[in-house]
Amino acid sequence: MPSYISLIHATAISALILFLSTISSAAPIPGVRRPFNRIYAFGDSFTDTGNSRSGGGPAGFGHLSSFPYGMTYFKRPTNRYSDGRLTIDFVAQSMNLPFLPPYLSLRTTNSSNGTATDTYGVNFAVSGATVIKHAFFAENNLTLDMTPQSIETELSWFEKYLETLGTSQKVSLFKDSLFWIGEIGVNDYAYTFGSTVSSDTIRALSISTYTRFLETLLNKGVRHMVVQGHPATGCLTLTMSLAAEDDRDNVGCVKSINNQSYTHNLALQYKLKQLRIKYPNATIVYADYWNAYRTVIKNPSKYGISEKFKACCGIGEPYNFQVFETCGSASATACKNPSQYINWDGVHLTEGMYKAMTDMFLSGSFTRPKFSYLLNKKLNGL
Repeated sequence: MPSYISLIHATAISALILFLSTISSAAPIPGVRRPFNRIYAFGDSFTDTGNSRSGGGPAGFGHLSSFPYGMTYFKRPTNRYSDGRLTIDFVAQSMNLPFLPPYLSLRTTNSSNGTATDTYGVNFAVSGATVIKHAFFAENNLTLDMTPQSIETELSWFEKYLETLGTSQKVSLFKDSLFWIGEIGVNDYAYTFGSTVSSDTIRALSISTYTRFLETLLNKGVRHMVVQGHPATGCLTLTMSLAAEDDRDNVGCVKSINNQSYTHNLALQYKLKQLRIKYPNATIVYADYWNAYRTVIKNPSKYGISEKFKACCGIGEPYNFQVFETCGSASATACKNPSQYINWDGVHLTEGMYKAMTDMFLSGSFTRPKFSYLLNKKLNGL
């Protein structure tokens, strides 16, 4: 059982994390203890910090490397699908770590992907990625899936990265690192839009593939893991613009799609419960993206938000969004106050919304178990 002093220490670290998440500098603060020495991230465009470039990523969002992407914090495009920082950026800052480099930006001396120098972690997330292999979508003629990468691609990148490290480095990596599994799997459902492939089929294939991915990491020795569920995808601008007006839930979002995400998350949480039993030495935290997102929708002013559904960057009425004239195109314009919007470009979120989600995950009640529990386990070497 952790000592009383250890619990006080953990509480102090939690307070520090809340403080660090409010700072604007990307540079770590000297002399401040880090709960984790490294972070390794996986996911899709909600987590990708540069593995995609313009012309890649989700279909219809091909202007990633163009302004006004990055306008708020970086003042330039950084190949993030937002006006500024993402959840993973705020997580890194809260741990007193620099922003994670995208895997594809790393090179060894022979110019292959990967690096022989382990610094503060790596981001393997890539925009447009699916959980299910690309071949499934190709075989079913689902041409919306323009991104060949899947969660298995990201895992293969991670394994190539591990090959550049020595044995002692690997042991330290799994012991002292936080593995942040960002949202992934929304694209699997989106790419089947208008097809005969059912949501039940996608959910079954996605959950089974995703579980194997998590087990592979856990079998390698991962001790501290956060797994984000799907957000309330029925509240995204793209979804709102395409769905029938009579398909709405009690918060004004698309009911059928929110129910789809909710059902997926239930299946995921059931699998995580099984994994916690199978891997008792690992701490697996579920980040409840769905309920956190809906909480902001219900009371946006509490989070400094005044626009729930319109995109900040885009063109057209009623949602400032057109599928073929998305953010970064010549006809699209950006709002002057992105922090007052939830949605940035029709699918992806603003820095302000990502910040709200991060605070709710790290310091709020939208993780199970609470993130402070994971911190306490880490600080006590459990």
